[in-house]
Amino acid sequence: MSPAWWDWVASSDSLTARLIAAAGSRDFRVCLLDQRIGRPRRDEAQALGLPLGRHAWLREVALSVAERPWVVARSVAPLAQLRGQRLDRLGERSLGSWLFRQPDLERSSIETTHQPAPFYPAPGPWGRRSVFRHGRFAVLVQEFFLDTMADDLRLPPR
Repeated sequence: MSPAWWDWVASSDSLTARLIAAAGSRDFRVCLLDQRIGRPRRDEAQALGLPLGRHAWLREVALSVAERPWVVARSVAPLAQLRGQRLDRLGERSLGSWLFRQPDLERSSIETTHQPAPFYPAPGPWGRRSVFRHGRFAVLVQEFFLDTMADDLRLPPR
């Protein structure tokens, strides 16, 4: 992985804040693609320690700059652990806007992939995922950097 991409993929701070800073004067927007109760994929359930077949809260968004998607993200939270967290009310706000305000937030190590997002058709060089924990609440956050971001920021292909 190039150093330029490593700075993005390995960062442990708020990706939303980093994207807003990189956007400069261009408009940043969170576009809600899908939100529902459903069954996570096998790898998602395993990452959360969730028995297969259990339902979870699923949310997919595009993080866009000047109406161009730069990152797509999918979040998965076990229903039994939501415990009154009204994440379904986020609308077009980022999950990070809530997560990074939690004082006891813990984040697992970041796993990377060069596979494209399985839920979005646009290609990209890298993806990453990690589990955030806040008390008994856990959410798997998967973020896939798109070629449009690489083009706009003049990042190397990989």
